[in-house]
Amino acid sequence: MRPACILAQTVLDEISAFIQPGVTTRQVDNFAAERIRHYDARSAFLGYRKFPCHTCLSVNEAVVHGLASDRQLQFGDIVSVDVGVIYKGFIGDTARTVAVGGCGVAAQQLLDVTEQSLYLGIAQARPGNRVLDISLAIQGFVEQNGYSVVREFVGHGVGRTMHEEPQVPNFDEGKKNSPKLRPGMTIAIEPMVNAGRPEVKILKDGWTVVTQDGSLSAHFEHTVLVTDGEPEILTWAKMPSVSKVA
Repeated sequence: MRPACILAQTVLDEISAFIQPGVTTRQVDNFAAERIRHYDARSAFLGYRKFPCHTCLSVNEAVVHGLASDRQLQFGDIVSVDVGVIYKGFIGDTARTVAVGGCGVAAQQLLDVTEQSLYLGIAQARPGNRVLDISLAIQGFVEQNGYSVVREFVGHGVGRTMHEEPQVPNFDEGKKNSPKLRPGMTIAIEPMVNAGRPEVKILKDGWTVVTQDGSLSAHFEHTVLVTDGEPEILTWAKMPSVSKVA
């Protein structure tokens, strides 16, 4: 898992640097495809449930699963970039929301809160805790900052296949028995946060998920290993102490 996850993060870093005003999301996806091939890997998304692109590129009010197109990115847009790669039989999965050339204060605050909520969730990925501890940490921080958590899409276990058990919601589902976290588990923690209300809808393309009220949305994700102690962020080449970033 470690090599696959580092590769995914490397590609995400390269895509983030490539994004600038004037490029199309199709150009971004083509660039991502070239970089993934460069590392002798393949996209975990292309063809998955017939998904037609190498990456998910979700702009502004798009939450997740955005399709590459001839849309030109504009200064001030925010674009959520989700990268999944398959390398030597294992999957690395990571995402971040990138400002295109820069963005307004409101958009930057949304990005900051969403990213911080991710690390607060990761800090709870310890043996003996439950998935619910991750969910509550994310939801509590997001909502106390005036934003909302998407309910229809959640994090998940990841390893040899893209979506494995357990599911990792970013909110309290109200279930009595939340799965217990055990050393050796690898999970994708990925808060999807809306500036407005939590409701979403799927566009006619059958894939792109957008906020119902047209508000901005942000998405950050890391693949995390539950260890005997502090969680290990697999999709971070130089992992900081979680206690320092949470």
